[in-house]
Amino acid sequence: MQVIAADVGADLLHIKGNAVDATLRAHEAPGIDIDVLVRPAQVPRLHDALVQHGWTVYSSFLYGSPFGHAQTYRHADWGYLDLHRMFPGIRLEPEAAFEVLWRDRVRREFAGTPAAVPSLPAQAVLLVLNDVRSRKAARAMATWVDGPGLDRDEVMALVDRLDSRVAFAAATGDLARYRRAPDYRLWKGITQGSTRTGEWWARARAASTLREALVILARAPLANVERLTHKLGRMPTRGEVVRATAMRPVRAVGELLVGLGRRFGR
Repeated sequence: MQVIAADVGADLLHIKGNAVDATLRAHEAPGIDIDVLVRPAQVPRLHDALVQHGWTVYSSFLYGSPFGHAQTYRHADWGYLDLHRMFPGIRLEPEAAFEVLWRDRVRREFAGTPAAVPSLPAQAVLLVLNDVRSRKAARAMATWVDGPGLDRDEVMALVDRLDSRVAFAAATGDLARYRRAPDYRLWKGITQGSTRTGEWWARARAASTLREALVILARAPLANVERLTHKLGRMPTRGEVVRATAMRPVRAVGELLVGLGRRFGR
């Protein structure tokens, strides 16, 4: 990945897995993919280069995650790649956020090839934000914020610079302080559980602009064609897409009725 990025002049930060400093890794674990963060404006040129080298899109920015932060590629020989254009939990504008991380980058070598990784405090922040999405917040805080070589004040200063206080608070158990924040309900749902309908509403409320919120709400009733393709192991037929789309409002009504039943059944 570093060779391809260098060939097309794309700025790349290697994140997660073996790119993480050994002092922040609780234990060695084999991975099935690699993760990289690219300067957002350079995504198109890196995508074109990947396609030319035999990579195909497995799941897109549009359908890959609730945050639209990464696109997954697959290669017959090299396996899987997660190409990030932003990082969930960071509310600073993506280009500005990348520049903050890029400015303090650290040089590493992979197989003798010069590469860049985020600074040690930035790696800790990204690991916490990553784990809070999988509800591993307590372990994340204990392992990566109070780890050797880390200054908690320096870490928290970076959290402020990246405007990631709310997501970080979800990891520390201090989320209630940010009840009025636009992304409060999103991180509450992620860490404490939410219905799919609740997740879509929370994503719309967390949107940075009205246009972004309207796009999210317009997509909510539509079937995730990529997920359906992976489930079936083939491209779905038009009828299968129509049926999957029709089931989404039915499921939403069911979730609403269950929620009302619990509320009035107390």
